[in-house]
This record gives sequence, structure tokens and C-alpha cells, in this order.
Amino acid sequence: MFNRTEDRPSLIYQLAIYLCGFLLFCEWLRPLDTITNTEDTTVFFIYAAFCFFISFLQLNWWLSGLLKLIGLAFILDGLYIAERIFSRNWFGVLYDQVIYNIQVIQAQQWWAMTPLFRSLLFLILLWLMSYLLYYWFVVAKRMFFFVLFTIIYVTVIDTFTVYDGHWAIIRTFIIAMIALGLSSFSSEMDREFIHVSRLKKAHLWVLPLLSVVLFSTIIGYASPKLAPQWPDPVPFIKSAAGGDGAGGKGTIQKVGYGENDSNLGGSFIQDDTPVFHAMADQKRYWRIESKDVYTGKGWEDSLAEDTKMMPPGNITYRTFTEEVKTEEHTAYLYFSDQAKFNKLVYPYGVKAVAGSPEEIDLRLHENTGEIDTLLSGGNGDVTQLNSYSAEYEAPSFEYDQLRESSTDDPQQIKNRYLQLPKSLPKRVEKLGREIVASEDNRYDKAKAVESYFSANGFEYSTKNVAVPEKNEDYVDQFLFESQIGYCDNFSTSMVILLRSQGIPARWVKGFTGGEPTGDTEQIRGKNYNVYQVTSGNAHSWVEVYFPDAGWVPFEPTKGFTNNADFYTQVDTPEPDNSDPQSDSSQKPEQNAGNPAQIEDEQASSGGLSLPTSEGGGHVWIWITLVFLAAASALLYVTRYRWIAAYLIRKYRRNEEKETYEKAYQFLLKLLDHKGIKRNSGQTLRDYAREVDRRLQSSEMRQLTNSYEKVLYRNEQGGEQWKKVTELWENLIKKALS
Repeated sequence: MFNRTEDRPSLIYQLAIYLCGFLLFCEWLRPLDTITNTEDTTVFFIYAAFCFFISFLQLNWWLSGLLKLIGLAFILDGLYIAERIFSRNWFGVLYDQVIYNIQVIQAQQWWAMTPLFRSLLFLILLWLMSYLLYYWFVVAKRMFFFVLFTIIYVTVIDTFTVYDGHWAIIRTFIIAMIALGLSSFSSEMDREFIHVSRLKKAHLWVLPLLSVVLFSTIIGYASPKLAPQWPDPVPFIKSAAGGDGAGGKGTIQKVGYGENDSNLGGSFIQDDTPVFHAMADQKRYWRIESKDVYTGKGWEDSLAEDTKMMPPGNITYRTFTEEVKTEEHTAYLYFSDQAKFNKLVYPYGVKAVAGSPEEIDLRLHENTGEIDTLLSGGNGDVTQLNSYSAEYEAPSFEYDQLRESSTDDPQQIKNRYLQLPKSLPKRVEKLGREIVASEDNRYDKAKAVESYFSANGFEYSTKNVAVPEKNEDYVDQFLFESQIGYCDNFSTSMVILLRSQGIPARWVKGFTGGEPTGDTEQIRGKNYNVYQVTSGNAHSWVEVYFPDAGWVPFEPTKGFTNNADFYTQVDTPEPDNSDPQSDSSQKPEQNAGNPAQIEDEQASSGGLSLPTSEGGGHVWIWITLVFLAAASALLYVTRYRWIAAYLIRKYRRNEEKETYEKAYQFLLKLLDHKGIKRNSGQTLRDYAREVDRRLQSSEMRQLTNSYEKVLYRNEQGGEQWKKVTELWENLIKKALS
């Protein structure tokens, strides 16, 4: 059996190293009962152990092969063949199985192979592996690649299947360390011409090896681990194949609009696939639906409830009351081939859609605002619109109206939009009470919750976003544990915090305004900006109910700006009816909330009279001088407007450190000019809080934080330049409005 010469390693070394190979191979077999239809893998472990033992004995090849073949026959007989083993009928059954499966393979109908034949092939594989591992581990002493392949196999199986490879990795590490340690020791003995069989006091090298392995294992297990550095690709693959997608149960989802929001949480894989192009006067949020029932894990819709049919030319759904000031606009939407929306994507205040190539009807879900697009005259079949124009009345909400709004909500609003699950932790309600404690009206309470996240260290991220455990609430987990998430986390949390304080609120889904392409389109004599909206622009936000105004949008997600219009009512003197120049039909709120425009008009309303002269040539000189003086005065009065327009264009593409400083200093001058002065000795952060309070935003604090990083820490922040530029532009527009 064994050729016990001086040149062969000792039997103990062979046994130890070969046993490590067998244990590593067992890690390849363990997932079978989890990822395959194999009911019991014990028989395969037994046969593998038998083959490894026969290979270790190093019998003659014909005897070794015969023993393994007999073992294989006994296993097939016990599992599949009812005839007496090795009888004629037994061989007949085996022959028929082999012939049939060969024909199946020739026809490439792999799924039709019988269990007996699949087991036969697998047992032959175990037979071959027993020999190969003996050669790699004992004879060639090249075990590293098998160790590496085992680790790769376990991690891939753990990633792409339901098999949990947590302990498998630990076992593989321990076995691999022992095997590699034994191999290194043997190589050193060969290099020094010291034979293992002659070595005495083996414990002198065995104990240090085991100590190193044990110590390394403990340190590796106890050490802190980095969170996953790349998104899990499995849900992305499933979503591409029609499985879990956005809003599904997977922990990593493909970003985009999805209908299933029952299990929120988990990371997103970014997707910039274009969904539609919008031609509009400015960025608008594109609404699709709202949801009202929070379950503790996500949102459920109410699509089974009230619906009504509407013609495309007369959409009656409104989220706001008639008391809200509106302005008429038109937008044009063109959808890409990747868009799969059998519903209307619309701006706030939509009143009609037209221009669709198909004849359609609209079905409104009154509780959610979801509008299905149906083929006209059909059987209620939904259809995807490729393009259409949307006429809408864009709302503008007046601050004082919202602050003075009644809190006497209709009972149906209370019943639906104050809903909270009984399992909601008490500390969520306590936090909501603390946030709004200092406010005395609904609007300021909503703003306090909206700005809470930006002011308290919450982080916007689509990666490494936690999924709540079985008994954990989604909002509670975000507010008190992770504080990292994307729009769903922020918007859901704001809704629940408001509801806990008796303020009706609902969760809204759709798209942000997208990114400007830089192109303009002229339609019916009017120029429109072109915006590209991608899957990455899918978004969720919040609507809060005000009895006097209706549903008002709020944007709690950090880094996003609410693009709903708000204004302040400016009182103007009553017109003097005796003045023939006055216009008694002028509305007091005209130009309200635009002090710069009022200032411009006051500065240019001096009522100039042209001097006359008998010499006609002098008249033109005076006209020219007056024109130049008026133009100079107008340029001076509006200097901040045209300077701002110039700087926005200039700084948008310049990411130098000096640009940060110049842009921020210009903003400070503009704010000072508009009456928001910085006191002597006041820090930038304190001043930023005052600005945000006056402008009803949290953007000045975000911009100041970025400015201080550049100024004091010398951080360039080029990656965030786009975000910083948007904050800067928004603040300038608000200050000038």
C-alpha cells in the first residue's frame, strides 16, 4: 500500500494535509440542500469521504477504481433502483436510464435528465475530485488555488443565492490557514533537507501554528467590518428580469419609479435611463400619486376605492382650493421607449391634456390622485402615452394664508391622513412633539419638521441604506438608528412625525424636474426650456393639508429644494381715485413678494418732463442725455439682478476655490442689500440661521457649511459643485424675489 521511503513525507503529514483538502471540499457540498432540489446530501458526503479515503490509501489504480465503482453502484441502488443489485433487471434499468439521458443530452434538453442520471454524474465528479485533491495537496503541494477557488465559490453562492455563507467563510479561513501553514512548513523542511519523518518534538511547530490560526481567527471575527462597498447586484439582475425592482422586498433595488412601496428600505443602484423630456418654462415636480396607509414597513395605496372617468380636456382633480393664487402655463412631455407608465405624469394644477396620438380616456383615483390612461372606446385597457401637452394652473401659496389657516380639518381628512400603525414606537411621537413645541401654527410646525433633518446631521445616500428588521419600524429605524437614507426615508418620516402631532399629511410620488439640457424649443411663438427626466429623478415628497389652501407640497429630503411657489403679501396704498393715471382695477397683491421689482418701479416713476427749445437740435441732445441717465439709473437699481445673472453663468462652470469665496461674498452683499444684514461679531453660522429663518429654507446653512470647508479646511469640494451651485442660485433667486 504505502511506499515508506525516506523521501516521502510522513503519514501524519499526509493525513493532516489531505484532511484539510477534504474539509474544504465539503464546503462545496454544503450549499446543495439549500440551492438545489436535493432532499438529503448526507449520501454525497459519505461517498466523498469514501473516495477520499480510498485515494489516501494509494491502492493500485484498478483496485481503487473497482472499490469506488462498487460504492457508486450501492448508492444508486439504494436511491433509485428497486431491482436486486447487480441482477439482470438491475443492469437493464441502469442501461435504459443511460441511453435515455444520452438522447436527452443530444437534443440539448438538459432539464429532462432523470434524477438517477444527474446523481450518477455527480458521484463520478466526487470520484474524480478525490484523486485531484490528493494530487494537489499531497503530491504537488499546490493548494493555494483550490483555497482561493473555495473562497470565491462560497462568496458567490452567498451573494447570488439564499445560502448563508457567514460561517462557511470562517470555516474556510481556519482550514485554509492550517493547510497553508502545513504546506509552508513542509516546504521549509525540504529546503533545509530536513525530513518530516525525522523531526522530533512535533509539538514545537504544531502549537505555534495552531496559536497563530486561532489568534488570527479571533481578531478577524472581532474586528469591525466595513459596510458593503458596492451595491448587491442580485436585485438589479432580478429587476431587469422582471423580479424585484424599486419598491420591492430586495435590499438593493434599481432606482426608478415603482408601484410597490409596501417594503421600503435598502440601497439603490443608480440608473440614468431617460424616461421623458419635458419642455416647460421652469423646473416642475411631476406628480403621479399619493399614498395614505403607513404599515410600519412602507405604504399601501387605496386604488380599490373611489374612481371616476374624465375627458382629457377637462381634468377636475385639484390638490388646492380656489383661494390659492394660480398662473396658467403649458408643458410638453415626450416619453422614451424605456418608459412604462400606464398613468398620467402631470404638474400641479393640471386641467387638460392634449396632443396624444391615441384617443384616450382618463380614470381618476380620487383619494390618491393617480390618473390611469385608457384607450378610448375600449374595454378599459390601459395604454402608455408617448407624448402630450399639459395645460395647468401653477399654484402660489401665500405665507400668511398658510400661517393663519384654520385647523378645523374635515372628518374624512382626519380619518384617512392621521392614520398611524399601532406598533409605532412612542419615541417617534415624542420627537415630533419636541420638534414643533415652539411653533404656534400649522405651517411653521410643518416647516420645523421639514428642516429638522438638514439641521440634525441626517445624511442623504442611496448606498448602505439599512432595511428595518422584522420587528423594527421603518421610520423609527431611520430617525434614531441609521439617519442615512434617500427621499423615501425623509418623506415618510416627515409624514409620520406630522401625523403624530395631529397634522394631516400624505406621501407623494413622482419625478423631480430633471436636468436642463441647455436647449430651448419654440412652440406657438413661446420659448420653452428642455429638461431631461431620468429614472434617477424618481422622487417622493410630502403634502400637508391646510383647510383654507388644500394640499401644500413640502420637501424634507436633504439636498432637494421645494420648487412650489410661495410668496408674501405686500400691502400697497389704496389708489387715489381722483388721479386719472391710477388704475382702480390693480390688485393689491400684484407684484407681491417681489420687493426688487417694486423698488425698480418706484425708482423709475419720477415723471420726467422733456425741456423744449426753439432750436430743434438741442432737443435731441437733451433726449439722449435723459435716456442715458435713465438707463444708468435703471442699471444701477437692477445691478444685483444682472450681476447675479452674469455670475451664475460664469461660476457654474468654474470649480476653483476662489469661485467659492467670490460667489459666497456676492451672496452676502445681496442679502445685506435686501435688508438681511449681518451684525458685527456675528458668526457665519449664526447669520446663516437668520437667513434661513427669513427665507423659510435651510439652504444658507448648507451653503455656509460647504464654504467653511473650502475656506478653513482647504477642501476643494469639486464633486459637490453641482449641489453647491444649485444652493447658491436658489438663495439668490429667493433674495431677489
